[in-house]
Amino acid sequence: MKFVDEATIIVEAGKGGHGCLSFRREKYVPKGGPDGGDGGDGGSVYLEADSALNTLIDYRFQRKHKAQNGEPGSGRNCTGTKGEDLVLPVPVGTTVVDMDTHEVLGDLTKEGQRLKVAQGGFHGLGNTRFKSSVNRAPRQTSKGSEGELRNLRLELKVLADVGLLGLPNAGKSTFIRSVSAARPKVADYPFTTLVPNLGVVSVQAHQSFVIADIPGLIEGAAEGAGLGIRFLKHLVRTRLLLHLVDVAPYDGSSPVEAVKAIAHELEKFSETLASRPRWLVLNKVDMVPEEDREAHCQAIVAELGWDGPVFRVSALTGEGTKPLVQAVMRWIEEQAEAEAENPDFAEQEAARRCRMDEEARAKIEEDRKARRAAREDDEDDDFDDDDYDVEVVYAPE
Repeated sequence: MKFVDEATIIVEAGKGGHGCLSFRREKYVPKGGPDGGDGGDGGSVYLEADSALNTLIDYRFQRKHKAQNGEPGSGRNCTGTKGEDLVLPVPVGTTVVDMDTHEVLGDLTKEGQRLKVAQGGFHGLGNTRFKSSVNRAPRQTSKGSEGELRNLRLELKVLADVGLLGLPNAGKSTFIRSVSAARPKVADYPFTTLVPNLGVVSVQAHQSFVIADIPGLIEGAAEGAGLGIRFLKHLVRTRLLLHLVDVAPYDGSSPVEAVKAIAHELEKFSETLASRPRWLVLNKVDMVPEEDREAHCQAIVAELGWDGPVFRVSALTGEGTKPLVQAVMRWIEEQAEAEAENPDFAEQEAARRCRMDEEARAKIEEDRKARRAAREDDEDDDFDDDDYDVEVVYAPE
């Protein structure tokens, strides 16, 4: 099934049912008084996180969703039936944004979590409600109110503990295949990975973490080169970034420049995301002769001036992957313990994630506006083509 991580929909809650104007009619009771019932409330619209879903593709084809209206009241003080609520399933990890106000309405990160996105209309009142000591036969009722109408944007971000960064063909998909049961496509050409892939890495019994592989970035991705930067938003929820670099590129390019290019694109996308813990993973060390391997890797680290953790692996043969995943598991457990023991640290971490969300959303919106403006310019240019410029030449008689 096609992976779709963004969709716009219109949701409309049901209208409230109108109140009823009715009087009690019974034999030998000429003035029975009012007995008009209230209407029913309109149905509300909810979004519910469903772990069985992993794409928003259904909402690309059906954009308008409406809950049921409430039924009007009736005589004998009968209340109208409430409109049935509409529950729309979405993948776990979906963020809901009001397109008119740009307000983030909620983040569905747990299975079964529900979010009300449109409130049903309030029911109208029957004439029984207006009876008083001075008005024994009221002919007044009220109408049910309109249901809430909202334009929403659904944004799916995968839930993972660790994210993989790197140029196309750095070996990210091979790495995730090596350490987990995930089987993303692997080939010897760039941009083999077109959508994010998730893998569960089991270190030992009851110890595992989720790793995300996103399509590779290239220099200029922030300006739309390659597949652009929109897939970077899937790293916003991660705790740790593993930066994979090919130490022996087939085209002879510099591994150091590859690392710098990705870091630069990351900073342009989100400064907060760029400041997340990032480990350097020197991949494809099996392509370097064993006697030169140590010096080659040391030279890369020295030229980068890298002061963080460094690991040397071969995703193809599995060399060095076990110590890496064990170190990642220990780091994740330490972070989780720190958040549980220190409320201030947990609050700071939550604030950082909110900032990353805001920065990612702003950058993607800026990118979307730029692409829209470019399309409009292209259309204007097409309209002004020479085909439409007719030159009239008057020939002498």
